[in-house]
Amino acid sequence: MSITTSVKTTRTTTVITEQSTDSGINKVKKVTHVTKVTSEEEGEQVRRKSSVTQQTLNVVTHSFEIPPGESIPEFDEKPNSATVQEGKDVIFKAKVTGNPKPTITWKRGSGKLIKEGAKIFFDSITKENILKLDNIIPDDEDVYKCIASNTHADCTYTISLTVTESQDKQLNFRTMLKKRSAPAPKEERKVPDEKEMWEILIKADKKDYEKICMEYGFTDFRGMLKRLKQMKKKVETEAIKVLKPLEDIEGKIDSTVTFETILELKDPNIKMQWFKNGEPIKTQFSLGKFEIKQMGTKFMLSVKNLTQKDSGQYTLEVGDKKFNVALKVTDEPLRFGVKLKPIKVVERQTGIFECRLSKKMPAISWKFNGIEVKRDDKHDIIVSEDGLTHTLKIKDVRPCDIGEYSVSMGDQTSSAELQINRLPIMFPSALKNVHVKEKGKARLECELSSKDVRIKWLKNGKEITRSAKYNMIREGRRVELIIDDAELDDGGEYTVVAMQDNDESEYTCSSTLNVQDRFATVKSGMTDAHPQTGQPAEFCVVLNDEKVDGVWLKDGKEITDMKDVQIVKQGAVHKLIINNVGDGSEGKYTFRAKGAESEAILSIADPPVIDSDLLAALAKDPITVKAGQTATIKIPFKGKPIPKVTWFKDGIEVFEDNRTEIEKSPTQTVLVIKHCVREDSGNLTLKLKSDSGSTTANMQLNVIDRPKPPQGMLEFLEHTGKCIAMKWKAPRDNGGRQVTGFIIERKLVGKKSWIKVGEVDSKTTNFSTNKVEEGKAYQYRIRAVNSEGVSDPLDSEEVLAGDPIESPGMPSQPQVTDVTKEAITITWTPPAKDGGTPVVGYVVERRKKGSNRWIPATKEPIQGNKFTAEGLTEDVEYEFRVMAVNRAGVGQPSTTSNSVMAKDPIRAPGMVKDIKVTDSTHSSISLAWDKPELGDEPQGYILEMRAEDAKEWTKCSKIPITSTNYTVGGLQERGKYFFRIRAVNEGGVGEPTELQKGVYAMPPPASPKFLDARMPSSMVVRAGTALCINVGFSGSPPPNVIWLREGIPTKGREAITKGPNMSQFLIPSAQRSDSGIYKIMLKNDYGEKFHDIRIRVADFPRPPTNLHLVEEVPNTATLTWDHTPDNIEDGRVQYVIMKRDASTATWYTVTDRVFGNKYTVTGLLPGRKYFFRVIARNDIGDSDPLDVKEPWYLARDKERFNVAFKEYQEKDWTHAPAFITPLKDHTVHRGNDCTMSCAITGNPRPHITWYKGKVYISENLKYWYISSNGVCTLTIPSSEMMDADEYTIIAENSLGKVKCSCKVTVLEKGVTIIQNTVGENLRKSKHIM
Repeated sequence: MSITTSVKTTRTTTVITEQSTDSGINKVKKVTHVTKVTSEEEGEQVRRKSSVTQQTLNVVTHSFEIPPGESIPEFDEKPNSATVQEGKDVIFKAKVTGNPKPTITWKRGSGKLIKEGAKIFFDSITKENILKLDNIIPDDEDVYKCIASNTHADCTYTISLTVTESQDKQLNFRTMLKKRSAPAPKEERKVPDEKEMWEILIKADKKDYEKICMEYGFTDFRGMLKRLKQMKKKVETEAIKVLKPLEDIEGKIDSTVTFETILELKDPNIKMQWFKNGEPIKTQFSLGKFEIKQMGTKFMLSVKNLTQKDSGQYTLEVGDKKFNVALKVTDEPLRFGVKLKPIKVVERQTGIFECRLSKKMPAISWKFNGIEVKRDDKHDIIVSEDGLTHTLKIKDVRPCDIGEYSVSMGDQTSSAELQINRLPIMFPSALKNVHVKEKGKARLECELSSKDVRIKWLKNGKEITRSAKYNMIREGRRVELIIDDAELDDGGEYTVVAMQDNDESEYTCSSTLNVQDRFATVKSGMTDAHPQTGQPAEFCVVLNDEKVDGVWLKDGKEITDMKDVQIVKQGAVHKLIINNVGDGSEGKYTFRAKGAESEAILSIADPPVIDSDLLAALAKDPITVKAGQTATIKIPFKGKPIPKVTWFKDGIEVFEDNRTEIEKSPTQTVLVIKHCVREDSGNLTLKLKSDSGSTTANMQLNVIDRPKPPQGMLEFLEHTGKCIAMKWKAPRDNGGRQVTGFIIERKLVGKKSWIKVGEVDSKTTNFSTNKVEEGKAYQYRIRAVNSEGVSDPLDSEEVLAGDPIESPGMPSQPQVTDVTKEAITITWTPPAKDGGTPVVGYVVERRKKGSNRWIPATKEPIQGNKFTAEGLTEDVEYEFRVMAVNRAGVGQPSTTSNSVMAKDPIRAPGMVKDIKVTDSTHSSISLAWDKPELGDEPQGYILEMRAEDAKEWTKCSKIPITSTNYTVGGLQERGKYFFRIRAVNEGGVGEPTELQKGVYAMPPPASPKFLDARMPSSMVVRAGTALCINVGFSGSPPPNVIWLREGIPTKGREAITKGPNMSQFLIPSAQRSDSGIYKIMLKNDYGEKFHDIRIRVADFPRPPTNLHLVEEVPNTATLTWDHTPDNIEDGRVQYVIMKRDASTATWYTVTDRVFGNKYTVTGLLPGRKYFFRVIARNDIGDSDPLDVKEPWYLARDKERFNVAFKEYQEKDWTHAPAFITPLKDHTVHRGNDCTMSCAITGNPRPHITWYKGKVYISENLKYWYISSNGVCTLTIPSSEMMDADEYTIIAENSLGKVKCSCKVTVLEKGVTIIQNTVGENLRKSKHIM
């Protein structure tokens, strides 16, 4: 029985190609998967083959210039291709950035829709765009595209999904082997001869010789090697080949420069020597100034800490060849990078001034108000490790520290002010409210928190000073205010105000002083009094206390005028006597005592009286007033109280209305009748009445006016073509005056003006007139006349004088026949209707356009149908109309003529001058010209053009051009065109002016230039990211763009996009080998331009290795390690040293600027365990940390041995504990250790206990406590913010107990903290472009 075994294998082939297009870059990857089933008997069969073309990156740009702050879409995290078994799930993730924010779309490369049930969403937590496909089937295998788009570009990242068969599907190999086809015969390989074999091997690597010989069936392997060595010896090579020459360098003082060259040497042991200015460089005697290194074929010389003496010529001598290079050292001017800034510090805290210099300066001076400041207990002066940052700390800031602090270096000085926020003044014992009786002693006192203050006292907000009334006492922090013999007005709010220097705030404390008094009651009060004028009056009040004084008031005011007034006090009886009551005596009288009050009213009671002479005058003569005027009747009277006033007319009471007003006052009344009419005439009566009596006054009112109109209708006795006669009746009311006559007026019907035609006396009531025109209609009116005026008219109806005639009709619209600047001639035709009588002439009127005012052209009617209007204003538009005239009058006006401007005829413009070309492009030509000198002002220009191969002229614009320049667009590139132009106005078109020669549609010649004047001179790119350089330029014709690297045209992995005004250089995934100097060269027929950019490709550094620790000095740890490989390749690596106490999980940075591979950590505490780590750092970020595997332990100092002496009996040495040196306050940065010490004496030896606040900490493992030879030390390792508190030490023995305290302040500034849980995976990611 035979067993056939089959093997299933999969082979993947990947082919990558790149191509550049006008709009972007494509990177295409073709992946082919071939699955084979192989049997031992029948060879191999292809089971499955799939080929997917994957477009890794495609960028299609829309904008050549991107505004600042905006960018094209970029894939920060790219999706990865996947190979998934059937039935499994797959997830693609992408993180995209860009401004404006890109929109994300997922598509399949085959054009099919993404399978139903697929999930496309944005994870707001991780900021990722996700495509999730569940339960994969073979049909899902395809190319998938993630498209990120914004206004500047479309970026497409292409990935592939490959689906493999499930493991559950086993191949039926036996069936497959039965159905397979016959295996193809193997191709026989010809064994090469010896010469052919040499050519194959000489091109291959030495390690592959044996494998190649076996493959070609060549058996004499050893002989072939001997002959191959002999052939290679025949190939001659140059002794020294320069791959990269030395370059001149310019460096700054205190920096480091490195000369580099790459040499291919035939003899690796050839003698090499560096020289400076002809003198050999000896590194062993340079004290680290020079460092000579070699890395493979790269030879380097580093010059450190540059000075001006290092400038000169350096030479590398290799064998008998010399390579020279120059070094130029420049000095940066000394200046303040960061000047001092004013600070404001809370009192008793620490003030910090800080400045930064542009370079190291050994001699720097700090001053306070012009006096030099040195390091002492009050001041701390700190200089950073790089020597550039200088810090001055002022501890325990007090008011005396306020002033100007300055730092000086050479002739430069920076200064700033220090201000403090004073501690507020408190009142441990505040003022209290005080109650005291009148004439008693009041005492106000309080206690302040400080005695160095200024005090002032306020009463009700106003300052009071020391006087006989106020006694102010101050003793230490206590202040007192004493008021003797307190009065009622001494009551109120008292405030003590405390102030201190350098503090604008006022601190106050207030209390209330209440002064009490006795009160009296009224046994018998006052009553109201009503005397007549001239009689006496008396008020009386009886109190229950004879000792209480009182005050008399009138209408709320104290009585001070004692004329005719007596104030009497008889024990408890108080009287007010008024001897002669007058008008000034009336009012409200009040008596006030301490708590007692009584009131009464005094009023005079006199009957109303009107002057008798006035009453006689009113009865004798009536009151006469003209109509329309105001009648004012004033009647004075006397009486108390004020009487009620009532007016009557003809027995009927008069009330106020729009025309009638009644004014009343205590001494008179006034009746006012406005706009009097005849009906207001009659008898008037005034009645006055009060409780004391009544009286009346009678008078007559007469209102005179013009007469009323004549009565009835106006009757016409005759109306013929020669005479009209009429009569009327006299008016019913003559207006109070005799009618003196009548006035007769008339008007033509349709007119507005009335004409007086006659006047008769009062006895005549008829009138006739023969001044009429036959056929016209009239209207008459009659007015009566008296001494006051003329009456309203009596109007008649219309009356005709004989048979009627009409005015003529409307002439035709006037037509303009001639126009000059001073005259316009018009014509018209007569009206169709003459109104029954012939037309005797015409009236012509004119007006300016837009005006409503018509002006007659002549004073008399015009004969004929033509008229010339003269005396017109030039350049003004006029309108005309015509009216016919007959015996009946002027007829209707004609239709208004068309508007016409008074000006002379316009001439056509002359020829255009000086047509010329101002600019041109590939598709347009710009022209300009001057106005013609001859002819009238042009209103536009007609520009025409003709191509070189055309015969007809075509207009460049549909309408005339109004300006004197124009740009013709839509032209064929480099086409030749001819142009001509003509001016045009209302007078016609001028003669054409033609351009002398044809013009080509192309820009003016210009040499190349870069559009961005601030192009970068250097770029740093992270390895693995895209290196992209965009350049904008101009030039005519468009320049040719050449990209060079190290002077050689680039022919690598880059994709170069070129346009007429831009070019882009792109390497999608930069490598360190891509570093170098790149040159962009622009060149055309009119010049060339170039720009150099230094590119450095870097990556996260690899970690250092082989970390060792040794304690060379007690309480220190010296770390050594091997450099990271990147230090050799890049030379820009530094190291960060970190430590961690074994009792905590927090790492602290010891230093972050170590350039060697050795460092000593100081300040370690004995008896503690520490972990250490080293991290490599460069411009891109940090490497993985290199940690010690075991904690480093520092042993404690052994305790001193004690010697027992014989007991000395003669003297007692025992005494209570006492502090020789007390504890001091400490300020420490977070993460640093804080150590506090004090010296104690005592016998027997005192027992020591430590407290943090009120918490016992002597046995707390967090704190390290030592007591040796009377010196007690407490250390807080790795101080945290929570460690800030008051620390107390208590020493106690049998003879007593003492304690001492200090304050610990922990500052946040200057500490780098990396949590252990985070630090293991912490990576910085930078993309420097």
